[in-house]
Amino acid sequence: MHRPHLLSFTIALLMFGCGGESASSSSGADISPAMASSEAFVQQFREALESAEPGDIIDVPAGVHSFKRALTLNTDGVTIRGKGMDKSILSFKGQISGAEGLSVNASDFVIEDLAIEDTIGDALKVNEGENIIIRHIRTEWTNGPDVNNGAYGIYPVQTVNTLIEGSVAIAASDAGIYVGQSKNVIVRNNRAEYNVAGIEVENTIGADVYDNIATNNTGGILVFNMPQIPQRGHSTRVYNNQVSRNNTENFAAPGTAVSGVPKGSGILVNSNDNVEIFNNQLSDNDTANILISSYFSANYAGQKNLAKEFDPYPEYISIYGNTFQGGGEKPGADYLNQIRVALYGPTGAFPDIIWDGIVNPEAGTDGPFICVNNSEAKLLNLDAGNNFEGAQVNMAVHDCEVDKLPAIVLRGALANAS
Repeated sequence: MHRPHLLSFTIALLMFGCGGESASSSSGADISPAMASSEAFVQQFREALESAEPGDIIDVPAGVHSFKRALTLNTDGVTIRGKGMDKSILSFKGQISGAEGLSVNASDFVIEDLAIEDTIGDALKVNEGENIIIRHIRTEWTNGPDVNNGAYGIYPVQTVNTLIEGSVAIAASDAGIYVGQSKNVIVRNNRAEYNVAGIEVENTIGADVYDNIATNNTGGILVFNMPQIPQRGHSTRVYNNQVSRNNTENFAAPGTAVSGVPKGSGILVNSNDNVEIFNNQLSDNDTANILISSYFSANYAGQKNLAKEFDPYPEYISIYGNTFQGGGEKPGADYLNQIRVALYGPTGAFPDIIWDGIVNPEAGTDGPFICVNNSEAKLLNLDAGNNFEGAQVNMAVHDCEVDKLPAIVLRGALANAS
C-alpha cells in the first residue's frame, strides 16, 4: 500500500525559512538564498531513502544539497523527483566516503528532474533492477574532463526493461551514459559531452539508442562486448543520433577498457554482433565517423585472457542512411595516423568508415560481416591481421543486406513510455 511520504511537506517548511549564501549550478542556473541547502534536508533525505516503502515519492526541492557520504536505496517501487536538472542538485563535491553518489538496488524505480554532481565514483548506479526509468537527470563533474573524475555518470547494470531519456552526462572518466549486461533498453533524447565514452552499450541484449547528441567526447557512441562477462551482448540499433566532434583527448584511467579508444571516434562497434547504424548525422570525428573492430585491435590494457565462450569478431553489422561530413583527418592513434598518411598523403583523410578487417578464421569469407548501403560512403579495410599490408577499399565485398532488427518495446508499467 502507498504510504504518503512526509518528506516533501517537511522540507518545504524548512526551505521556506532557511538562509545562506547564494549558489549556482555548473550550467548557470542561479540558486537564491531561500533555496540554499540545509543540513536538515540532507539528513531527512537520507532517512527517507533508508526507510522508503513501495509507492513512496520522495521530492527533492530546488537548491544545491551537499552530501559527504554516498546514498543508497534498496526498496522497490520508489520515485525520486526533483524540480529540474538545473534546479535540484545533489552535490558530492565534499564527498569523503562511498563508491557512488546514489546507489540503487531495486526494481520499479523512477528518478527524474535532478542533477548529481562531483561524486568520487559513479554518479548514479542502478544494479539488478527491472522496470527502470531515468529521466531528465544530469550527471556532471564540474571541473571538466579529468582522470580523477568518477567513471560513470548514469550507470544501470544488469537491469531489464530500462529507459534513459532526456538526460545529460558530462565529464565522466569512463562513460557518461552506460548500460551494461542488461536486456531490453531504450536510450533516447539525451546529451553526452566531454566524457571518454559519451554513450556506451556493453554486453547488452536488445537496445535502441536514438535521438541523442554525442559531442566533444573521446568516442561518441560505443557498442561493445567484453570478455569474462557471463552475458554476451547483441542486437543494438543506433539511429537518428547527432555524433559530432568527438575529439577530446582520452582521459580514462590507464588499464580500463575505454583507455584504448582513440580520440576522434564517432560510433565505435567492438566485438559485437547484429548492430544496425542508420539515419545518424556524423561529422568531424577526427579518427573516423564510424569504426568497427575486433577485440584484437582494440588496444585494451590488462584484458588479454579471453573467456572460452567470448566471440571477439564483429559480425552482421548494417550501415545505411547516415549522413557524413568531415572527419578522418587527424586519427587519435599514432599507428592509424601513419596508415592515413601512407594511403592518402599528409593532408588526406580516412573514409567515413574504417574496419580492422580481422575475421573469424573459421568463418572464411562467407560473412556477411559488414554491410554498407549508404550512398557514396566508403569503408576502408585496414587488414590489421596482416600488419595492414592489404589495407584497401572494396565496396563490392560490403554490398549485402542483414535482416532488420525489431524495435525495442518496453514492457509492463513502462509500456506507455516507449
